[in-house]
Amino acid sequence: MKLLRNARFLDRDGVHDIELDGTRIARIVPAGEGEGETLVDARGGLVTAPFVEPHVHLDTTLTAGEPRWNASGSLWEGIAVWSERKQTLTRDDVIARATEVLRWYAANGVLHVRSHVDVTDPSLTALDAMLEVRERVADVINLQLVAFPQEGIVSYENGAELLEEAARRGVDVIGAIPHFEDTREDGVRSLEIAFDIAERHGLLLDAHCDEIDDEQSRFVEVLATLARRTGLRDRATASHTTAMGSYNGAYSYKLQRILARSGINLVCNPIANLCLQGRFDAYPKRRGLTQVKEMLAVGVNVAFGHDDVMDPWSPLGTASSLQVALIGIVAAQLTGKAEMDEAFAMVTERAARVLRLGDAYGVAEGRPADLVVLPATSAYDAVRRQTRPTHVVSKGRLIAETPETATHLTWPGEPPREVTFTRPADRPRAPGT
Repeated sequence: MKLLRNARFLDRDGVHDIELDGTRIARIVPAGEGEGETLVDARGGLVTAPFVEPHVHLDTTLTAGEPRWNASGSLWEGIAVWSERKQTLTRDDVIARATEVLRWYAANGVLHVRSHVDVTDPSLTALDAMLEVRERVADVINLQLVAFPQEGIVSYENGAELLEEAARRGVDVIGAIPHFEDTREDGVRSLEIAFDIAERHGLLLDAHCDEIDDEQSRFVEVLATLARRTGLRDRATASHTTAMGSYNGAYSYKLQRILARSGINLVCNPIANLCLQGRFDAYPKRRGLTQVKEMLAVGVNVAFGHDDVMDPWSPLGTASSLQVALIGIVAAQLTGKAEMDEAFAMVTERAARVLRLGDAYGVAEGRPADLVVLPATSAYDAVRRQTRPTHVVSKGRLIAETPETATHLTWPGEPPREVTFTRPADRPRAPGT
């Protein structure tokens, strides 16, 4: 029996010990009552279930500037640059880049990842490589793979056949990109094909949907309706949906009802889409994000994802879910205390719902011994200060350790002291705060 000592939790008071029996959480007891060999002393730090990445493209990571930079910064030039880079893909190339970024994720406490993989390639080089990566990292990270038709299903030659072949080879999720198809009719047909393949193979569905600033791009209503009528419901996800940032009030009101009763998930990718959207606008320039606040308010599950880590669509990224949460708070204006706590949930439990992790996720007896220790007092504190995990435990094993560091400041008239970036407890407070 291993022991994680002196842990604080988001949903309960006091300090606790967590007993780990192999790969499972055996018991959670008051601090000092736990039995077993100490694996980690959390020292009163915040212990949570691991972060969850609901949307990234591991096959494209670490390719920024190859073979050229995306000069316009637009989604469309990014696709064009990737089409060029795709011609030089090799199995070893994809495996090396994807595995390196998964190391970053693990160090940052992200132990569940959903990666889209481009299957508009007759050789399916990236897909085969990523299927191998999924097996290689299984002892540390749960990796879901989405068959993503980057250049279309109907509008790309043999697109539907390649998607079907990806399902046969063992992907977890079927994708689509209806707004990129040649016509609206092709876009609708592409979703029908994707749903059909997902249903027949018993897979989840996650479509890039309305990732455009065109207020007439309204494929999310089609996706939601298909999800409700087929019964796929919360097994279906609409990613990006940035056109929502351009919809008028009347249509937005109608859409809220459609999405809420469908049960689908939404994934917003704030870092990438703040970079990509509004590129054809003068001023005022649109944010180009999904309607995060509004959809949360009507009961739609919304999560935050990276989308890109140093690739033709975004040259940025460190695989930190807390960074995504911070940018999401700023972009979606989630600055109420409850809203900031919700942003933390959007990279943890809400993202876990997108991946349909169920009982395979959470800090509870009988659940997997996957735990992250943060040197923070709350979710808000962790996001605001961007705290790195001091410890990451995967399947009962300590896989990452980051020593806490301190900054010492010499200030005029004062001896050197540590700067903690927290509000001093003895600072005069306004009445009632």
